[in-house]
Amino acid sequence: MYTLGINACFHDSSACLIHNGKLLAAAEEERFTHYKHGKRPIPFSTYELPFHAIDYCLATANIHLNDIDHFAYSFDPYILLANPDVKNLTLPLYPKITERNDEWLSPWDPLFLTSIINAPGMLEDGWPHHLQTRFLGTKIDREKWHFVNHHLSHAVSAFYPSPFNEAAIMCLDGRGEKATTTYYTGKNAELNLLSEVNMPNSLGLLYEKITTHLGFLHSSDEYKVMALASYGKPDFVNEFRSMIHVGERGMYSIDDVDLTTLFGAVRRKGDLFTSHHFNIAHSLQVVLQETVLQLAEWLHQETHQENLCLAGGVALNCVMNACLRDRGPFKNIWVQPAAGDAGTSLGAALWIDAQKRNAGKRNFEMTHAYWGPEYTDDAIEQFLKWAKVPYQKLDNVAEEAAAILAQDKIIGWYQGRMEF
Repeated sequence: MYTLGINACFHDSSACLIHNGKLLAAAEEERFTHYKHGKRPIPFSTYELPFHAIDYCLATANIHLNDIDHFAYSFDPYILLANPDVKNLTLPLYPKITERNDEWLSPWDPLFLTSIINAPGMLEDGWPHHLQTRFLGTKIDREKWHFVNHHLSHAVSAFYPSPFNEAAIMCLDGRGEKATTTYYTGKNAELNLLSEVNMPNSLGLLYEKITTHLGFLHSSDEYKVMALASYGKPDFVNEFRSMIHVGERGMYSIDDVDLTTLFGAVRRKGDLFTSHHFNIAHSLQVVLQETVLQLAEWLHQETHQENLCLAGGVALNCVMNACLRDRGPFKNIWVQPAAGDAGTSLGAALWIDAQKRNAGKRNFEMTHAYWGPEYTDDAIEQFLKWAKVPYQKLDNVAEEAAAILAQDKIIGWYQGRMEF
């Protein structure tokens, strides 16, 4: 049974292919289009499916899209629809000035959801012309199409490929349908939801707001803020502590504060960095780590597990992960390498595969992250000739590479499959 996993709702568009519980291929769309994160996370980009990543996955198994038994899309639009049988959605003409109501988290949600719900049709006939070999003539049976809860997809991506038979699971990101932080336990192939924090309270979105305030691109450059933090001092930790309120059962709330009142004017891209910017980033990082440690303490007390699995965009913060490893209550920690939204295509596909095969056990462990494309020497040489690029084929690669390094020159080394 082939199950195709797709992430396309926010950013980090990706696809993966599961065959009877085992991963065959997984890649982000950016690997093929060279557009960072695949696309910008804006409501009207939801129709952009990861066609190139899907084509690669199909090529790995040498199959056509019609050979897919199940499609797993890592977002469930019906969670945001009060009436799942609704046939029409009203799209505001000027969403930014439309008054918000209790029905939608954002006035853009109707447009956002419409594109997601119509993803099967877009997959049938919206593909780029040069990819027609594996897409032409596609007909998707809607019974084979499955929308999977976004945070459930994160959780499955964290636990199913892990080396643990039992574990506590913590997913931290900007947002899913409504959830921003979720806690699960996993055993064999079963997952149990313990608690969840919903919008608008989100550690991920707080980090994004600071990313924007520091002159970076949100939902893209958060790793730069994490790096920037290493240059600063904890001058603003009290400001961040005062806006985050941790409650019981892993719950928390975050005050909606005016960052310019707290920290001054927004830094513009290209402006010089000052110690002030470093200190904001450092203080945010410190308080993020403190908060997540508190959440992990509760999760450990609640589950009595010694293993922890992590996913969600916040789990890409390797400094925080090291803090959890060194100061946290869990003996063992496994982080999904594609912890951001890219990994949800994997989680959604593994979940649907297990459900449809009635699999009581998992039969795949993700011992490496090399699930992307690779190219043979012949394919590389054929491309170099086509591009009229001068090249030299080495007789002793190790010896000649060592000689180049000895001259203080730089080598770009390509070998094997790309990382997911």
